[in-house]
Amino acid sequence: MIIDTYLNFTTDTPGYWEGFWDRNDGLGGGGADPDSKSPTLKKYHQILWSKQLPNGDFMELQPGNSQHYLLWKDFEFSSDSIIVELRYCRNRHIIEQVKERVGDYKKYYEDLIRKSYTIGGMTIFPMHSQSINQRRGCSTKISDRWDLTLECIRRYYKGQESPLYNTLEKDKSFFDLFVDFKGYVDYFFFQDAVSEDYSSANIWCGKGDFSEDGLPKTVDEYFSFIEKELEFLDKRNKRIRDYCKAKNL
Repeated sequence: MIIDTYLNFTTDTPGYWEGFWDRNDGLGGGGADPDSKSPTLKKYHQILWSKQLPNGDFMELQPGNSQHYLLWKDFEFSSDSIIVELRYCRNRHIIEQVKERVGDYKKYYEDLIRKSYTIGGMTIFPMHSQSINQRRGCSTKISDRWDLTLECIRRYYKGQESPLYNTLEKDKSFFDLFVDFKGYVDYFFFQDAVSEDYSSANIWCGKGDFSEDGLPKTVDEYFSFIEKELEFLDKRNKRIRDYCKAKNL
């Protein structure tokens, strides 16, 4: 098979692990970003998402040059990781409690990162200034969480407000490709992050109504969030494996 759902993209991202724990004020950070520097990830995105769209068109992605990731028609796409460890300075009080719980703190996070950087933890979005990638990380109501991002996308298709509504509206031509929320979810294999009838996103932590900060409030809530993330990741990787077997990819 061309697509290996067990491969983690830090393996072909030059310099990712060099000086990792010296960055982000001791919370750790990669020396390079697999989203832009892993050639295998770029190839996987190109293969997986080049297929017929719900609107009847066929998206045939082409690799761009060093400044342009993937291209199709008037669209330019970038890669985005959707599985997060929430190792933020403003979340340090929770991370410190994680250290006390897990024993080998560095191994815990290194293992988590390697698992999260498999293809099931990645997607693509239109690439431009103030893109979805940027805004969902900057919004404290989202805190880069995929469950809350997907709920924003669901609300967008319903014409309902959310912290990302205006950002998503700027990419209307992209979301129109999928016709509706179900079309978007099915195209990118996000079924295990939504309810069976597609009427809601599965919220992994908190209320999910954007009335509060997106970060977990307790260390137990944090571990529960990570567990639900990884459960979704495993299921999405399996969906991708099944698709690849059926398509001989």
